[in-house]
Amino acid sequence: MRKLDLRSGTPVWMSYRSRRPAESKLTGDVSTDVLIVGMGISAAMVADLLTEAGHDVVMIDRRGASLGSTPATTALIQYEVDTPLGELKEKIGADKALRAWRRARLAVGNLRERIAELGIDCHMVPRPTLYLAGNVLTGSALREEAEMRAAAGLSARYLTASQLRSGFGIDRAGAILSQGNLALDPVKLTGGLLLAAQRRGARLHAPEEAVKIVHRRDGVKVTTRSGHEISAQHVVLATGYELMDVVSDDRHQIISTWAIATRRQPKSKLWPGEALIWEASDPYLYMRTTHDGRVICGGEDAEFEDEDKRDALLKEKTQRISRKLGKLLPDLDPTPEFAWAGSFGNTSTGLPLIGPVPGKPRLFALMGYGGNGITFSRIGAELIRTSLAGAEDTDADIFAL
Repeated sequence: MRKLDLRSGTPVWMSYRSRRPAESKLTGDVSTDVLIVGMGISAAMVADLLTEAGHDVVMIDRRGASLGSTPATTALIQYEVDTPLGELKEKIGADKALRAWRRARLAVGNLRERIAELGIDCHMVPRPTLYLAGNVLTGSALREEAEMRAAAGLSARYLTASQLRSGFGIDRAGAILSQGNLALDPVKLTGGLLLAAQRRGARLHAPEEAVKIVHRRDGVKVTTRSGHEISAQHVVLATGYELMDVVSDDRHQIISTWAIATRRQPKSKLWPGEALIWEASDPYLYMRTTHDGRVICGGEDAEFEDEDKRDALLKEKTQRISRKLGKLLPDLDPTPEFAWAGSFGNTSTGLPLIGPVPGKPRLFALMGYGGNGITFSRIGAELIRTSLAGAEDTDADIFAL
C-alpha cells in the first residue's frame, strides 16, 4: 500500500464530540462474506448498505474509524459534479454526462433519507448551492450551463450580477442557484453509519493493515500485518488515495487542498440561506457554514508532490484563503480558528472510479472522488450493493475502472 499522511493541521470536525464504534485487534483468522478495507466515510456507507442487505461484514483499518481522510473533508454534499455539465458532455458524451449528474442528484436524496431513517445526529441541514462566475465559466457561458442543467431536469436558475448582489450580497458577474443539497458533520455521519452496521453484526478490527491480497476464483484471502488471514467472498478497497498495488493508478491523480474554519459568526453576518458556495474557477474556492455558525472555506488546490511540501504551504494557504473569504464576504470575520491540509484522488473527468478491479471480479475499488467525495461514496455503496445482489446497476458503466 502507498502509505501517506492523509492530512495535517487541525480539522474543525475534531473539536466536536462524536460517538465511535468499538474496535479490536484480530485474535485469529476469520471468514466473512465481505471484507472492507478502510473505516472512513466511504467504507461506512458500504458497510451500512451491505449489512442491511444481510451480508456478513468485517472491516479493518490500519489507523481506526475516521482517522484517515474523513476529518479533512469540508462536507459540502452536492450533486453538482466538479466538471460542468457542458464540459463533461464533451469528455464522455451527452448520455453518460447526463446520467452521471442525475445519479449524483439521486445519491444526495438517498443519503438524506438514509440519515433520517437511521436517526443519525450529524447536524444535517438542507442547503441551496451558489456556483459563482469565475475563470472557467462566466457571462453567457455560465448562463448556458444553467440552461443546460435546467433542460436536463436539474435544479438550476441563472442569477445576474444584480440579482446575486441583492439576494446574497456577493459581487460577481453572475451565478447558478440550485436546490436540494446538504451540509453535515462527516465524522458524526461516519460514526453513525458504522454503529448502525455494527448493530447488524459488522466486526470492526483496528489497527489492522492488509499487506497481501490473493484473489482466487472462489474467494479472496487477505493477510494482515499482524499475521492473521481473512477469507472473504468479496473485498472492498475503500482506502482513499492510499491505493494498494492490485489497483492501477494510471487514471487517478493526487491533489492537495487546504481549508480553514473561522470563529463563530453572528447569525446576522452570515449570507442568506447559508448556501453552499463554490466558484467556476480553477483552482476554485468553496465555503459553507457549520451548525454553530463557523464558516468553513477551502480550495487553493494543487498537484500533490509530497506531504512535507503540502504541509509547508499550510500557513501561506491559510492566509490566502482567509483573504479571499474576507474579500468575497466583507461582513464576515475571516480569521481562522482552525486550519488543515489534506489530499484526495481525482480523475480527468471529475467522476470517481468505482467497481470490480479488472481481472479480479471479487475485488472492488472506490477511488478518484475529487470534490464530491461523500456524494460519490453513496453512489459507490449503491453500486456494490447491487453487484453483490447479482444484479446490474444501469449506471455502473459510467464509473467502471
